[in-house]
Amino acid sequence: MINESELFSANLPVIRTTPGYLHETTKEVARMLENRIKVAPSTVAYADEEKNKLVVEFAIPGAPTDTIDLKLLPDSVHLTAPARDIEYVAALALPWRVKPDKAEAIYEHGLLRIEVPFKDPMEDAMKVAIKAGAAETKTKKIEA
Repeated sequence: MINESELFSANLPVIRTTPGYLHETTKEVARMLENRIKVAPSTVAYADEEKNKLVVEFAIPGAPTDTIDLKLLPDSVHLTAPARDIEYVAALALPWRVKPDKAEAIYEHGLLRIEVPFKDPMEDAMKVAIKAGAAETKTKKIEA
């Protein structure tokens, strides 16, 4: 159920008649928000080889910045962004591993742009000590 504070955060007009009671129109808006149509945003993802970063862009016009939920994992991106009567949703599996803690995201004019550096594939590699075997091998010359 949508509460009153969610209505205000959705940037929709809320009409009050008496303190604590919502006008019938506002209740209709609340029902509409609960039944938002989920839409895949127009998306582009590419490697910026000069900067050694992955760039992902989502077109999510009308989504208020404070309602955008963006989650990054080393191998995927998850997005939900409500905008009036629709909700943009996306889940992308990334072809390259990235460093989510170094990501930068900017939302401007309906376009969410994320830049995140690639993870070095050997970054978490562990050096393994090698022990000599118990029996040493000796070469033997065989005469023909």
